[in-house]
Amino acid sequence: MSTRLDVTAAQAAAFRLARHRLTAGSAESLADVVRATAGIQAQVQSSAEMAIWTRRRSTTRDEVRRALWETRDLVKTSAMRVTLHILPARDFAIYIAAMRPTSMAMLARWHARIGATPQQVRALIDTIVESLADGPKTQQELIARARKRAGKAIRLWLENAWSGVRPAVIDGAIVYGPPNGSSATFVRADEWVGRQKLPDPDAARAELLRRFLAAFGPATAHDFAKWSGLSMIDARAAVDGVRGELVDVSVDGAPGLIRRADARELAASELDRGAVRLLGAFDSFLLAHATKEHLVERRYYKRVYRPQGWISAVVLQGGEIIGVWTPRATARTMAIEVELFGRAGAAVRRAIGREVDEMSAFLGTRTAVRFG
Repeated sequence: MSTRLDVTAAQAAAFRLARHRLTAGSAESLADVVRATAGIQAQVQSSAEMAIWTRRRSTTRDEVRRALWETRDLVKTSAMRVTLHILPARDFAIYIAAMRPTSMAMLARWHARIGATPQQVRALIDTIVESLADGPKTQQELIARARKRAGKAIRLWLENAWSGVRPAVIDGAIVYGPPNGSSATFVRADEWVGRQKLPDPDAARAELLRRFLAAFGPATAHDFAKWSGLSMIDARAAVDGVRGELVDVSVDGAPGLIRRADARELAASELDRGAVRLLGAFDSFLLAHATKEHLVERRYYKRVYRPQGWISAVVLQGGEIIGVWTPRATARTMAIEVELFGRAGAAVRRAIGREVDEMSAFLGTRTAVRFG
């Protein structure tokens, strides 16, 4: 294959949909489905569960929770963009090593404003880890213990930060444990997912780039930086580090990169323009690229990417967003209220209805579609 590949936007969309298991779905394990998407956004737990189900229709909420809290095939922690993600547990070290320098540097700037030193932050992390020796704790419990040992600056952090234990999460010392009622708990990472040797940060970022391109390619270094939260310097360095593994791509004239191992599949990809999928709020498929014109018309952008970082649940047709949807609980059913951006034929409405019907088993209640 040549060092440059010319493809259409339709081929790129078809490749991404297939890699996200949004064409035929998947019979793979939960961990393999999560790995294929380079992690599942998990700021909202129910949305993360929906995202996995969308790609693997046999999935139940209980199965996801068992994988997180019992078998521990999955782990929930802070990763890209310093946001919560569900990751394959055996890949934990890769994501932590790739993101830790950037995320800890960001926290260090915040800590400096309140006069906290790196030594004090390290002592805070050590105290939190020690406090978990006798099992999972909520954030409130960990803060109460840490406050007893902390100096003035760290106490200020603990009292005012929305997540006082965040340094220990970003450091990879602790991860999210099973919920205690409505409260999240934390556990020691080395005990929960096993001791994993952290790779060199450059090697970890290179691997993160490979996974990003495998799920979201063709894409640019700018896209990778935007998706991951890394600086452009680090994103370009990751690209340079694996340059021999990559192929330059032109997507209808726009530049991008793909892994050489994926180039033939990309070139052979064919888009089913009539295929309809419903994606839940915050779905990872919507978060990768710096620009979103390939997903949604500019006039509808704010219907999807809303204020305060909220991302709507959407209707996809052929890889493009044609509407949004909202669940509304009623006495006997879950109503899925669909607002389409334009006119849609009967075939599209029937396809949306089938998608809503399939949600019934996952949601545990009868569902019905309403078109606004």
